[in-house]
Amino acid sequence: MLRIVLFLVLIALAAAGAAWVADQPGEVVMTWGGWRASPTIPVFVLLLGLFAVAIVLLWSALTATWRLPGRMRRRRHEKRHARGRHAITHGLLAIGHGDTALARRHTEAARRHAPNDPLALLLHAQSAQLEGNRDEAQRVFRVMAEREDTRLLGLRGLFIEAQRADDAVGAVMIAEEAIKLSPSSTWASHAVLGFRCARGDWSGALAILDSNLSAGLIDKAAYRRQRGVLLTARALELATMDRDVARESVMEAIKLAPTLVPAAVLAAKFESEAHQVRRAMKLVEAAWLANPHPDLADAYAHVKLGDSARQRLQRVETLAAKTAADKPGHVEGQLAIARAAIDASEFARARAVLAPYVNDPTQRVALLMAEIERTEHGDGGRARAWTLRAVRARHDPVWTADGYVSDRWRPVSPVTGRLDAFQWQTPVASLPSDKGTTIESSAFEEAMLAAPPPKRVTAAPSEGVVEPVVTAPAPVPAAQDNSPPEAKETVKETAAETVKEEPPATPAEPVKPGPEAAESSPAAATPVFRTRADLGKPAPGPIPAVIPIVRAPDDPGIDDEGPSDEFTEQIGTSKADAKAQAGGWRGFWSRWGA
Repeated sequence: MLRIVLFLVLIALAAAGAAWVADQPGEVVMTWGGWRASPTIPVFVLLLGLFAVAIVLLWSALTATWRLPGRMRRRRHEKRHARGRHAITHGLLAIGHGDTALARRHTEAARRHAPNDPLALLLHAQSAQLEGNRDEAQRVFRVMAEREDTRLLGLRGLFIEAQRADDAVGAVMIAEEAIKLSPSSTWASHAVLGFRCARGDWSGALAILDSNLSAGLIDKAAYRRQRGVLLTARALELATMDRDVARESVMEAIKLAPTLVPAAVLAAKFESEAHQVRRAMKLVEAAWLANPHPDLADAYAHVKLGDSARQRLQRVETLAAKTAADKPGHVEGQLAIARAAIDASEFARARAVLAPYVNDPTQRVALLMAEIERTEHGDGGRARAWTLRAVRARHDPVWTADGYVSDRWRPVSPVTGRLDAFQWQTPVASLPSDKGTTIESSAFEEAMLAAPPPKRVTAAPSEGVVEPVVTAPAPVPAAQDNSPPEAKETVKETAAETVKEEPPATPAEPVKPGPEAAESSPAAATPVFRTRADLGKPAPGPIPAVIPIVRAPDDPGIDDEGPSDEFTEQIGTSKADAKAQAGGWRGFWSRWGA
């Protein structure tokens, strides 16, 4: 609207000006040599305007002619640049969907039309990576690292190639160079931090962490957690070498990350050694409420040195009661109670705690039941049965990071180098499956677990009870195939006479069965070892008292003559001559006539 009003105002001013000029009387006299002109003022103004327009047109034509070559060069350059951009765009798209041939063709076109374009270098490097030509990719990335505008991108590519070649030292050197150029490079700081942690350079790792906080790569909460992890790792390493530094580190770590399990365990240990029992218990309780863990339960049980096993059991029961039954960590408390009850020889308490989990046990539950059977009753059969169940039972939570399972906590993942990656959880490989179990239960296990535990019967020494001596029938051995018929009949007769002559053993004093025998009698209903009727074993036969030596038809036998001497065996000599000529030093002297 404003433009329309302005345009109308200009038209009105032009019209007013033209009317004013037309109303002006008089003439303009122009004399040039013998030429004389005297137009009126309106005509003179019109001629002056036409002359100005002609001058402008002439100047425009001259400048256009003068700039034509440069304009043609610029247009040709823009055309090539457009073609290069087109090749780069479609080349990157080809790399994205994995078309190697199309990416190579667009790469060649980009190199022809836009050789100095940074994206053309990137396309060339990624095309070489897609083809598997690592040498060419490294060469292009080095060229990019030498340019000011693509230096970080080139270092990033060289870092990736060094990782693919398993050159950890070279990769870290490249990452450190990238940090010098740009402290805010996330990939470089992550790589250097992981390398320093893997090398055990905790001071250098803490410096990188402070740099990440200054660059704004992590927030305050993540910084506190990661710093606590690094301080805990340093404390665990120095726990046996420099206990003062380890104590200082772990105390700072427990302030930054109070729920970190290894930090709470180590801090409680130091506080317990300093006789600060209540403070140690508070540290363990704070970590237990966030993440119940067996190490926390063990540290809580031994927080006071010199306590008995029953006192440790009471303390563990107090800790386990702090976890509600509907929380996932409730089972850790029950297992800790069972462990402490076994140590205190409270087997009934241990069985009662493990009773809700024996139908679908985990490996730790099955192993605890095996220990109970072995320790309480000395029943090796039932202990082995529970051990077999532990082999195929569900896995318990372990320290896991990126699919890697560790027997202890580590500050950095060995797979990706990620800090604070280990979590107390069930491994992915042991998640429940909808398929049936691979290992089915055996008859031995079913029999041992179905039978009640044996009862130990102890008799007083004053009663003088003598157990009856039961003579088991001698096993009938199998008949020898190489025995002649006469020998077999003789052996049968001898064995029969021996059995007749042997008097039956009588017990010195009968023993009355106690009530324990009546309780253990149902064990015979389920035999442990079962006979296999489908094997069709031959009827056993007696073993002969004397086995005659009979040479088999294919037996070469033993030479009746004495062993031959290597000095007497000569080719072409008779056996008598060989015997006559002695060997050794006697033969030497005999040959020389001595």
